[in-house]
Amino acid sequence: MSNSKPDRFVRTHLKTRHLVLLVELGRHGSIFHAAEAAHLTQPAASKLLTELEYALGVQLFERLPRGISPTWYGEIMIRRAGAALAEMNAAHQEVMELLSGLSGFVSIGSVMTPSMNLIPQAVSLLKSRHKRLHVAIQVDTSKILIQRLRAGELDMVIGRILDSESAAELNFEPLTDEPHSLIARGKHVLAQRKKLTLNDLAKEAWILPPNGSILRDRITSLFLSHGLDQPVETVETLSLPVIASLLMATDMVAALPEDLIRTYLDAELLSVLPFDLGLRMDAYGIVTRKQHRLSPGAQAMLDILRELAVQDTDK
Repeated sequence: MSNSKPDRFVRTHLKTRHLVLLVELGRHGSIFHAAEAAHLTQPAASKLLTELEYALGVQLFERLPRGISPTWYGEIMIRRAGAALAEMNAAHQEVMELLSGLSGFVSIGSVMTPSMNLIPQAVSLLKSRHKRLHVAIQVDTSKILIQRLRAGELDMVIGRILDSESAAELNFEPLTDEPHSLIARGKHVLAQRKKLTLNDLAKEAWILPPNGSILRDRITSLFLSHGLDQPVETVETLSLPVIASLLMATDMVAALPEDLIRTYLDAELLSVLPFDLGLRMDAYGIVTRKQHRLSPGAQAMLDILRELAVQDTDK
């Protein structure tokens, strides 16, 4: 039975050094610097790139007066090359861990709210069953986490899929949504007001997530859709300790899920202001790559996340 055309390309033309060179070209935007990083001479790097473009029948990079820039085809190859190398690095790591008697490694990314409750519960349960399993956790925005997942740098993500291109490559198992409330320090002057307006809030100092996040876009839209300018005095951060400290020490306000700061609310260090933002984030869920077989450790984590999700639904 003859191999398919893609299979022939991989088996006949593609070499590991092609993948390494692609990744370095994406990082450096220069054949000279990419060659250095890949431990190649510049002529050898140029030859490898020419071989790859000839085999594919497309131009992967535009040659510019200073450096190179990937075409759309090049962007695809860089991303896939990074994922392929990450897979081989993960395979090597698994083999070394088995040789040293460890049980494996799992890397998980999470948006903020599940990082405060679901992830700690899952890790605690995982460790009770597999004490020697190493777990790495990254907390960030869905956009960045999904990029790392697609590149093979994370095993799974608790977050949101934000674009159709990513959706075609990923599995999504919804967990829950996130209603957001307006939060301030416990004795904030606005907490004594019986009625607040959006115009009042536009004059306040805000703690906001970075540009490009869903919540930031929705807060911006909230003000603009009512004909109001965005707040002028702002601080950008995703760090919950920083957000909580700023809220308690200043008159700043922030939009946060109440579950995320329940301890502060119960201690009356923070309070929920009497204003309905109407902000309800899209459901976050467990995101994994399609047609990708998880390591035993990653599969154990996935099973526990599903187990906890069922328990939460049954409550």
